[in-house]
Amino acid sequence: MAESSTGTTQEQSPSGLPIKPIPGNYGIPILSPIYDRLHYYYFQGHMGYFKSHVAKNNSTVVRMNMAPRIFISRNPRVVAVLDAKSFRVLFDPSKVEKKDIVTGTYTPSLSLFSGIRPMTYLDTTEQLHSSLKSFSFHLLASRKSQFIPSFHEAYSSLFDLVERKIASGPVEFNSLNQSTAFDFTCNAFLGAVPSEVIGPSASNKAAIWLLFQLHPLASHLTKFIPWPIEDLLLHCFPLPPCLARSDYEALVEFFSKAGESLLEDAANKFGLLRNVALHNLIFMTTFNANAGFKIFMPILLKWLTYAGETLHSRLAQEIRSAVKSSNGMITLNALENMELTKSVVSEALRLDPPVENQFGRARTDFIIESHDTAFRVKKGELICGYQPLAMRDEKVFTNAEEFIPDRFVGEGKKLLEYVYWSNGPETAAPTIGDKQCAGKDMVLLVGRLFVAHLFLRYDTFSVVHDGMLLGLEPRMVFKSVRKASDQ
Repeated sequence: MAESSTGTTQEQSPSGLPIKPIPGNYGIPILSPIYDRLHYYYFQGHMGYFKSHVAKNNSTVVRMNMAPRIFISRNPRVVAVLDAKSFRVLFDPSKVEKKDIVTGTYTPSLSLFSGIRPMTYLDTTEQLHSSLKSFSFHLLASRKSQFIPSFHEAYSSLFDLVERKIASGPVEFNSLNQSTAFDFTCNAFLGAVPSEVIGPSASNKAAIWLLFQLHPLASHLTKFIPWPIEDLLLHCFPLPPCLARSDYEALVEFFSKAGESLLEDAANKFGLLRNVALHNLIFMTTFNANAGFKIFMPILLKWLTYAGETLHSRLAQEIRSAVKSSNGMITLNALENMELTKSVVSEALRLDPPVENQFGRARTDFIIESHDTAFRVKKGELICGYQPLAMRDEKVFTNAEEFIPDRFVGEGKKLLEYVYWSNGPETAAPTIGDKQCAGKDMVLLVGRLFVAHLFLRYDTFSVVHDGMLLGLEPRMVFKSVRKASDQ
């Protein structure tokens, strides 16, 4: 206890911060969640919605409603943690449970996964989580030698296509990246290319399956659908899973054959039933990896575009020098020597993480701390962290709203501790006992490969950021490219 300025005693946290009630409220049942949902998706946008609650309550820990609600989620009430310090509670498995909350206040129908709960929806205390995460580590370790050649094959073809098409006019990157990312991910993990086995519609089948899981999080499908109609379609009722069944069955057939050796390993080395391993392999590849790359590549391209030719020149010089020193090949050692490139990738992930929100349900009553205040959280309360705001914490990052390419070079590497896109600090390594992304290092590798391939091939380029697709990824359109001057 400590004495306040009014002479009364005030309870303090173990670290000496005053303990106060969490500000904010949930408003009028039914009406307020609808009002808040519309502001989240349409009137303010995600960032504006969270910032408005911080400003209104003068606190980065606040009670609020979280979308979607109405026949999709049972309870929209969350405690939002919106600064770099309070956000870290979401990484502590002793304090928060992660069962069935990766998508927040709703959970997609299990029929989308043939009745199997994917690892992402399991809590760390469930035995199956440990087995599946061990299997995911095995998958990544056994196939890591294929990541670089598979990426080169897939994205060299993409940029070849961009160059052919750009002579006739602007070229949208996103549609090309959707098929390329899926081909790359499957080839890297399975040694098979889905567009060659299933056909050109392979990535569309994966995208449809993903949409049926994530539609409550999406918005702005098309400018031709008025937002009231879109809100009714996407955010008020779950889409019937049966409509995605044929697309998922095509994925099941492909993964069952292409992943045969991995499925045998899952049974023999980790004791997993084939059906459990199969549907988790599909989820790891198509949801965790492919969906992330589908969003992350346009994000990288967006920030590289905003940074302009000065950064392009610096990156080209660094990348070409490192590759030249590695006998003209992009290798792990060459990538490791690209300090600016690594910083650019981490800075893009800081500002625009592919997964915006992280969730956790309080296992027990505990105290949560922001930079200057402590709060009591009750057992069972849902905690929501909005990463793009937590990672723009001005008390941690100088000029936090700005894209600073070399922010994480030299002494700046210490700040990687506060880059949370992987559901854990970028300086931490995932384990079977936590929920940090098993493929964290692969994501960083792929981001660096993307930047390296761009600037080995081009001196600079003109790309336009033309709105958002589904409210989840920036739409990027190539206008022109300038081939590398030393080619």
